[in-house]
Amino acid sequence: MVLSAVFLCLGGLFIASPASGAAIFGIPAPNGVSAGYLRAIGFRDVALALYLVGLACFSTRRAVCLVLGASVFIPVCDVILVWSSGTAAPWQIALHVVSGGSLALVALWVSRPSIST
Repeated sequence: MVLSAVFLCLGGLFIASPASGAAIFGIPAPNGVSAGYLRAIGFRDVALALYLVGLACFSTRRAVCLVLGASVFIPVCDVILVWSSGTAAPWQIALHVVSGGSLALVALWVSRPSIST
Protein backbone atom coordinates (compact mmCIF):
# COMPACT_ATOMS: atom_id res chain seq x y z
CA MET A 1 0.00 0.00 0.00
CA VAL A 2 2.90 2.36 0.75
CA LEU A 3 4.30 1.76 -2.72
CA SER A 4 0.89 2.56 -4.18
CA ALA A 5 0.77 5.81 -2.19
CA VAL A 6 4.17 6.82 -3.54
CA PHE A 7 3.09 6.28 -7.14
CA LEU A 8 -0.21 8.05 -6.47
CA CYS A 9 1.64 11.10 -5.13
CA LEU A 10 4.11 11.14 -8.02
CA GLY A 11 1.29 10.82 -10.53
CA GLY A 12 -0.63 13.61 -8.84
CA LEU A 13 2.44 15.84 -9.01
CA PHE A 14 2.83 15.25 -12.76
CA ILE A 15 -0.85 15.97 -13.34
CA ALA A 16 -1.02 19.08 -11.14
CA SER A 17 2.41 20.53 -11.91
CA PRO A 18 4.03 18.96 -14.99
CA ALA A 19 7.16 21.13 -14.73
CA SER A 20 7.76 20.03 -11.14
CA GLY A 21 7.23 16.41 -12.11
CA ALA A 22 9.72 16.78 -14.97
CA ALA A 23 12.27 18.30 -12.59
CA ILE A 24 12.07 15.15 -10.48
CA PHE A 25 11.87 12.77 -13.45
CA GLY A 26 15.14 13.99 -14.96
CA ILE A 27 14.18 15.29 -18.39
CA PRO A 28 13.43 19.02 -18.82
CA ALA A 29 9.78 19.93 -19.31
CA PRO A 30 8.83 20.70 -22.91
CA ASN A 31 6.96 23.84 -23.85
CA GLY A 32 3.52 24.17 -25.37
CA VAL A 33 1.33 21.24 -26.28
CA SER A 34 4.13 18.76 -25.56
CA ALA A 35 3.68 19.42 -21.84
CA GLY A 36 0.63 17.15 -22.08
CA TYR A 37 2.98 14.19 -22.31
CA LEU A 38 4.09 14.91 -18.76
CA ARG A 39 0.53 14.57 -17.57
CA ALA A 40 0.44 11.21 -19.40
CA ILE A 41 3.30 10.10 -17.14
CA GLY A 42 1.18 11.19 -14.20
CA PHE A 43 -1.83 9.24 -15.39
CA ARG A 44 0.38 6.19 -15.87
CA ASP A 45 1.65 6.45 -12.30
CA VAL A 46 -1.85 6.96 -10.89
CA ALA A 47 -3.08 3.90 -12.83
CA LEU A 48 -0.16 1.87 -11.46
CA ALA A 49 -1.07 2.94 -7.92
CA LEU A 50 -4.74 2.08 -8.41
CA TYR A 51 -4.18 -1.36 -9.86
CA LEU A 52 -1.66 -2.19 -7.16
CA VAL A 53 -4.23 -1.24 -4.49
CA GLY A 54 -6.97 -3.15 -6.27
CA LEU A 55 -4.88 -6.26 -6.63
CA ALA A 56 -3.58 -6.07 -3.06
CA CYS A 57 -7.11 -5.82 -1.70
CA PHE A 58 -9.03 -8.16 -4.00
CA SER A 59 -6.70 -10.61 -5.70
CA THR A 60 -4.26 -13.41 -5.07
CA ARG A 61 -0.65 -13.00 -4.02
CA ARG A 62 0.36 -14.53 -7.33
CA ALA A 63 -1.52 -11.88 -9.33
CA VAL A 64 0.03 -9.09 -7.23
CA CYS A 65 3.46 -10.62 -7.77
CA LEU A 66 2.98 -10.87 -11.53
CA VAL A 67 1.81 -7.26 -11.84
CA LEU A 68 4.63 -5.95 -9.64
CA GLY A 69 7.18 -7.94 -11.62
CA ALA A 70 5.83 -6.75 -14.95
CA SER A 71 5.72 -3.17 -13.66
CA VAL A 72 9.50 -3.21 -13.19
CA PHE A 73 9.57 -2.59 -16.96
CA ILE A 74 8.36 0.99 -16.39
CA PRO A 75 11.29 2.25 -14.27
CA VAL A 76 13.78 0.27 -16.37
CA CYS A 77 12.58 2.17 -19.44
CA ASP A 78 12.58 5.41 -17.43
CA VAL A 79 16.25 4.85 -16.52
CA ILE A 80 17.10 4.34 -20.19
CA LEU A 81 15.19 7.48 -21.23
CA VAL A 82 16.66 9.66 -18.51
CA TRP A 83 20.18 8.35 -18.94
CA SER A 84 20.10 8.79 -22.73
CA SER A 85 18.74 12.33 -22.45
CA GLY A 86 22.01 13.46 -20.92
CA THR A 87 20.19 16.03 -18.79
CA ALA A 88 19.64 14.07 -15.58
CA ALA A 89 21.56 14.39 -12.36
CA PRO A 90 22.74 11.16 -10.73
CA TRP A 91 20.03 11.44 -8.04
CA GLN A 92 17.35 11.53 -10.75
CA ILE A 93 18.66 8.34 -12.33
CA ALA A 94 18.94 6.78 -8.87
CA LEU A 95 15.29 7.64 -8.19
CA HIS A 96 14.21 5.47 -11.12
CA VAL A 97 16.61 2.69 -10.08
CA VAL A 98 15.16 2.77 -6.54
CA SER A 99 11.64 2.71 -7.99
CA GLY A 100 12.39 -0.38 -10.06
CA GLY A 101 14.24 -2.01 -7.19
CA SER A 102 11.33 -1.36 -4.85
CA LEU A 103 8.88 -2.96 -7.25
CA ALA A 104 11.16 -5.97 -7.67
CA LEU A 105 11.76 -6.36 -3.92
CA VAL A 106 8.06 -6.13 -3.09
CA ALA A 107 7.34 -8.69 -5.84
CA LEU A 108 9.90 -11.02 -4.28
CA TRP A 109 8.49 -10.42 -0.80
CA VAL A 110 4.92 -11.11 -1.96
CA SER A 111 6.01 -14.26 -3.78
CA ARG A 112 7.63 -15.85 -0.73
CA PRO A 113 5.92 -18.96 0.56
CA SER A 114 3.44 -18.45 3.36
CA ILE A 115 4.43 -19.88 6.71
CA SER A 116 1.50 -21.63 8.29
CA THR A 117 1.45 -22.50 11.95
